[in-house]
Amino acid sequence: MKRRLEGWIWIGLGASLLVALFLSPFASSSPDGLEKVAETGGFKEKGEGWNLLKYAPLPDYAVPWVKNKTVSTALSGLLGTLAVFLVAFGIGKILKKPPNFSPRP
Repeated sequence: MKRRLEGWIWIGLGASLLVALFLSPFASSSPDGLEKVAETGGFKEKGEGWNLLKYAPLPDYAVPWVKNKTVSTALSGLLGTLAVFLVAFGIGKILKKPPNFSPRP
């Protein structure tokens, strides 16, 4: 059973990476809901001064050193999906219950 589950995990990861790689370039370039509210409310500039965003690994869903926008967005989706998987997989390994050892009578 465990081996079957592991197979599905890798199939799911592969499918997720393919979707991220090939569909992320088609994502809307329009602002998301929160950004749109900030624009219409007139307080967008207050959030742009936040210095932490300067150090984001993939700012604006793009890989900084790749000049082609489509390829950059696709790589960003791929790297983001892989990063989330690795973090979740690592947390799962840490939280995994140890085997139930019962003392022999």
